[in-house]
Amino acid sequence: MLTGAVIERTFRTGEKVKAADVDERTMQFMYEDGEFHHFMNTETYEQVQIPSDSIADEAKYLTDGLEVTVLFYKDRPVSITLPNFIESEIVYCEPGVRGNTAQGATKPAELACGATVQVPLFVEQGEVIRVDTRTGQYVSRVQK
Repeated sequence: MLTGAVIERTFRTGEKVKAADVDERTMQFMYEDGEFHHFMNTETYEQVQIPSDSIADEAKYLTDGLEVTVLFYKDRPVSITLPNFIESEIVYCEPGVRGNTAQGATKPAELACGATVQVPLFVEQGEVIRVDTRTGQYVSRVQK
């Protein structure tokens, strides 16, 4: 759990495996200082830090105040689970070019949270979109 290493083991029928001592807590993302990402428990105001390299895939969707589920193993934070969908503003994307749209053409868009996703040509800079954090795909525009 702590290193993320995969261990292959074979068990016989009827063997019992001891359950891991894991705990999930809802926490709020505060800030990142390069080496660590800092989270705060909204009930107890307890703060924890998670090494940035252990949550590199999820970190691109983190924004100040985002509530995530932090997984603890023996009271040490191990990983985070993002909400299924986030809403973020497009800070940069090329203007859509009319023409070959028969195949559902897309273009890259850079979001305020730091992620880059493929969006349809009709989506413009400054719009807020909904993104699926599990797949990293555009879902829809958000009405203001």
